[in-house]
Amino acid sequence: MTKQRFPSHRAAALALLTGDHRLSRKAGSFLGQLAVDPTPMTERQAKWLAILLEQAGLPPYAGEGAI
Repeated sequence: MTKQRFPSHRAAALALLTGDHRLSRKAGSFLGQLAVDPTPMTERQAKWLAILLEQAGLPPYAGEGAI
């Protein structure tokens, strides 16, 4: 069974921030920015979000800028 993808980068960031995942200060700052800023992500940001989601065992982000 495949996991449901996150519909927005905000939802993905909030899942990482509110879950029991080990995050660096830099990653936490990045995710906080994604949670409050509706601006589309850059390709580099989308890659980093994808890495963080994969490391946490969470489903991928399915929106614009997703890789």
